[in-house]
Amino acid sequence: MQLDVESLRTFIAVVELGGMTKAADALGLSQSAVSWKIKRLEAKAGRILLVRDGRSVAPSREGRELLRYARSIVETHDEAVNRLGRSDLTGTVKLGATEEVTASRMAAILGRFNRLHSAATIEFRVDYGAALQAMLVRNELDVAVLQVSAEDYLPSDTHLWTNDLIWVTAFDHPYDTGEVPLLTFGENSYYRPLAISRLRAAGIPYRIGLSAPSTAAILAGAEAGLGVAVVAQMSVDPKRLGNSLVEWQPNIPPEPLPVTFQVARASPGEVPSVASELISHIEAELGQPASVASH
Repeated sequence: MQLDVESLRTFIAVVELGGMTKAADALGLSQSAVSWKIKRLEAKAGRILLVRDGRSVAPSREGRELLRYARSIVETHDEAVNRLGRSDLTGTVKLGATEEVTASRMAAILGRFNRLHSAATIEFRVDYGAALQAMLVRNELDVAVLQVSAEDYLPSDTHLWTNDLIWVTAFDHPYDTGEVPLLTFGENSYYRPLAISRLRAAGIPYRIGLSAPSTAAILAGAEAGLGVAVVAQMSVDPKRLGNSLVEWQPNIPPEPLPVTFQVARASPGEVPSVASELISHIEAELGQPASVASH
């Protein structure tokens, strides 16, 4: 009898998450692939390992006994892989990112990077895009994840994703006439000058209704009817857009908002190996195929 590690990993996920579908999502597999791995594991073990009750599953008596060994086997396997996969890469990388990159996703990237390159060190900070760009120029950062326009996109930038920008407001506060309260991320934010320039060009009177440091705060302010805001469409939950939030449609439409790009950018000059490797990790986790050639 030979029990393969990935089938055991799948078995653990199904038991801990309580079902094939959740295990498939967590492992990045199809549900049929998860089902096939479990069937193969049961065939090799010669025992029923999971008891199915409608849409839920639970380990059988033999399954509970195997679970303890499976966890130990998978943990030992992963420790060995991580140890053998570590590199001799050394040095310190100073990394900056804007608030658009969620803390949880960046933490996962940096955690994996540290496990693979344990001799390397990362210093991480979150700031406005303009501040990060200035720090790159002064070589105070090695790498920054930030938002840029098509005009500011550099050939050396690593594209991560494309942002479609939209105006949002509360469904019961259309602000289609009169003075508009503008919700912004602060004086140094990327969106504030975009919004103000378009309001002025359209002759729409405005005032600053709220300045906040995070997308969550801006969206909460918009939902509460405090004003209108420019945000990345991908940052708005589709369940909120069209319900508590709607796209702002004033009587005098402002100029269209530009498409922007989230990129990983290195400081000028030769890029150290450790910084280049970090950019590769960021691209692998966050990158989405896109072309900026036509913009």
